[in-house]
Amino acid sequence: MLDILIRDATLVDGTGAAPRRADVGVKDGLIVEVGSVSTPAARVVDAGGRLVTPGFVDIHTHYDGQASWDPFLAPTSLNGVTSIAMGNCGVGFAPAKPDRHDWLIALLEGVEDIPGTALAEGLTWDWESFPDYLDALGRRQYAMDVAAHLPHAALRTYVMGERGANHLEHPDAGEIAEMARLTEQALAAGALGFSTSRTFVHKSRSGENIGTLEAGRAELLGIADAMRRSGKGVIQLISDAYLTADDAFAERELDLIAEMARAGGRPLSFTVQQTDEAPDRFHHIFDRIGGMVGQGLDVKAQVACRPIGAVQGLEATLNPFLFCPEWRRIGHLPLAAKLEELAKPDVRATLLAQHAAIRPEGFGELIAHGFSRMFRVSDPVDYEPTADRSVAAEAAARGVNPPELMLDLLAEEAGHRLLYMPLINYARGNLDDVHKMMTAPHTLFGLSDGGAHCGTICDASFPTSTLAIWARGNKAESRIPLETLVHGLTQRNAAHVGWHDRGRVAPGLRADLNLIDLDELAVPPPQMVRDLPAGGGRLLQRPRGIEMTVCAGTVTFEQGEATGALPGRLLRGAKG
Repeated sequence: MLDILIRDATLVDGTGAAPRRADVGVKDGLIVEVGSVSTPAARVVDAGGRLVTPGFVDIHTHYDGQASWDPFLAPTSLNGVTSIAMGNCGVGFAPAKPDRHDWLIALLEGVEDIPGTALAEGLTWDWESFPDYLDALGRRQYAMDVAAHLPHAALRTYVMGERGANHLEHPDAGEIAEMARLTEQALAAGALGFSTSRTFVHKSRSGENIGTLEAGRAELLGIADAMRRSGKGVIQLISDAYLTADDAFAERELDLIAEMARAGGRPLSFTVQQTDEAPDRFHHIFDRIGGMVGQGLDVKAQVACRPIGAVQGLEATLNPFLFCPEWRRIGHLPLAAKLEELAKPDVRATLLAQHAAIRPEGFGELIAHGFSRMFRVSDPVDYEPTADRSVAAEAAARGVNPPELMLDLLAEEAGHRLLYMPLINYARGNLDDVHKMMTAPHTLFGLSDGGAHCGTICDASFPTSTLAIWARGNKAESRIPLETLVHGLTQRNAAHVGWHDRGRVAPGLRADLNLIDLDELAVPPPQMVRDLPAGGGRLLQRPRGIEMTVCAGTVTFEQGEATGALPGRLLRGAKG
């Protein structure tokens, strides 16, 4: 007898093959029958033609801290994901000497906007080495499978001490050899790969650049060579190559990426996005990746399915008045107290006067003054908003200044009002370039950052958006075939990291499945919830239309609610 039989599904099996009608039978955590199935089952689910896919594979998350206390790892698990990779972008919590705990917390708080108080209270620290960390994860159970990269920033400070946190310091030959040895040790213990960061955007809580920012060739190639010797793992990184208007700098970064791929002999992926400053850089990067692949290197771009958008509000981390001294006076107050302060004419006048005088740099300027890129959050969220719906446009129609209107908007819905601000992948005010990135060769669907940017960005719903936007078409009516989207969310990601036992619906493979009502699939507005340790807040989105998720043959979510089952485990290295 089967454990679960899903009847009459529209099956998109993850391989890229066209949808077909089929039944799917599950027993002992595996898919055992696909097609016309007559075997009796303990539970029969009538799909009624609704969509069945493999469980989604999210290769870019940051649950490294949360995984030590939270078995559900929402919101990623709510979005049909059954396997995740953590430890991306060179940041994580192992290896960690006892005197570096506070520094690592400050680093993750700054780089990934994870509340430091939540990390300080929630992290169990029952590890020092990276193998210890994997063992600690291995003692826990989850709603999905988890895997972790060895993060460069933690490795560097473990070996170099305080010097490792300084991006201007370089290791000596002995320290490089030790980093290489620890990399081989981590891979042997089951690390998924090695990750690093080369972007100025990543800073600690105190504003210091991440220590890996300017890591030299000797250091990076020494670690890559250790991966070649081990014959295991993938390389993941973020570089400033995508955001620079400096052609020479971009070339140097891409040359280094090619050298790492060549020295390591392992699959490599890196972040590619679009910024306002370099809106066409991604074309150049894709051309270079094509050249690397032509030389026999396994290199891919991780791309996003929608804008990387900041959420603004009184409960969120960001709002246009963030840089004003008066906001620093009231910003820490409880929501009700903030509303009381904002209702005072003198407080409003002070905020408006200070706001007019501030001119932050970089993204700060956009956050403070980019009213043409700020939009009320709708239900479902419109991830391709048009300029005529912006705060700037509404202010002009009302005959008021945008900052004045913004103060009113922030107070709407008893202070729960959120506004959406596309920061990246929206240089031309639409998703046309995102479509080009998603359909380019040598790309992976990634960059969800689940577990990170808790009060700023809620992109863990990327898998849901991928289907909800692109199966129907964006506002220019550009579509991507459903089977291509599902392939990108499942088998393609799984194969890149070496998980060949999942990502497809086929007999003998792991029974990770989603049952989806595609007509109802939508991403509603995020909500701020305070369920992190020490009362820390995070943005949470509960999608509509994902009716059931099955992990390892066990139903983990049904109609958007957790069943309480925790069949997920630590994934050590490649599978299948």
